Amino acid sequence: MKKRSLGKSGLDVSAIGFGCMGLNSSYGQPLGNEESTRLVREAVDRGVTFFDTAEVYGPFTNEEIVGKALAPVRDRVVIATKFGFAIDRTTGKPTGLDSRPEHIRDVAEASLKRLGIETIDLLYQHRVDPNVPIEDVAGAVKDLIQEGKVRHFGLSEAGAQTIRRAHAVQAVTALQNEYSLWTRGVETNGSLDACEELGIGLVAYSPLGRGFLTGAMSKDTTFGDDDFRKNLPRFSPEAMVANEALVDLLKALAEDRSATPAQIALAWLLAKKPWIVPIPGTTKLHRLEENLAAADLELTSADLERIEKAATAIAIQGERYPPHLMATIGR
Repeated sequence: MKKRSLGKSGLDVSAIGFGCMGLNSSYGQPLGNEESTRLVREAVDRGVTFFDTAEVYGPFTNEEIVGKALAPVRDRVVIATKFGFAIDRTTGKPTGLDSRPEHIRDVAEASLKRLGIETIDLLYQHRVDPNVPIEDVAGAVKDLIQEGKVRHFGLSEAGAQTIRRAHAVQAVTALQNEYSLWTRGVETNGSLDACEELGIGLVAYSPLGRGFLTGAMSKDTTFGDDDFRKNLPRFSPEAMVANEALVDLLKALAEDRSATPAQIALAWLLAKKPWIVPIPGTTKLHRLEENLAAADLELTSADLERIEKAATAIAIQGERYPPHLMATIGR
């Protein structure tokens, strides 16, 4: 597996990471713990060194699964987790945002225990808390870094000015944002420019459009009550029909390159900047292998021009989150 450095931080990771959320959270029927452990270790065996989790996934249980799965290879991997939500301990449901410095410390300590590690390699603020100055957030993580409990600081879905303010207090190693051929806001809202200017890596979550860009879905696809896509506007039958043109584009190019739509979508991201690292998730070994093969697929300038020309002519329908969640984006 090829390696990439997240900006100028010196944090080197596999060119494609593994988003662990779906192992037991948010996408319907979870894998069992043994199956999850087996898949994570299969990823390690294939060269993946970058694994992404969060306290809110599960909640709490995803970190436990990831920590146990990676324990035998701890010295070979980079583990990223996140703070930033207030979580009801009784229901396990997020009740809002909480990035107060004392809460950050509590979450970091709890994450260390669940993961079974001494240092968190990359600690993100999951969403910007409008009630806590970002300088205080960066300062709290800086303290944890100085104490050896955290190595690197990251932000998720933060606006360009917030990134700059945080970076002035504690160097930001990575910005994690949704980024794919059907979610390209970072290209126009200043976030990508801020990353390039400051030497910050970009970690692209949902690089396959939560499965849509693989070509495995249609307007007839149904989602269970335990699959959060059921409540996303972009996964309404009407939006899926309208957005099918983007999948058709990927399928056409994939056929020409003897690849799959997913591989084209990932290769496109890798071609955008050398410091972008996508973290697709999966619960299936054959999908993992398919995703990782994209690291060796180099799109030509003609390929990229073809994608850009066709993609810009397609108006993506449907917001990526409901209104109350969209309100937390880009602060």
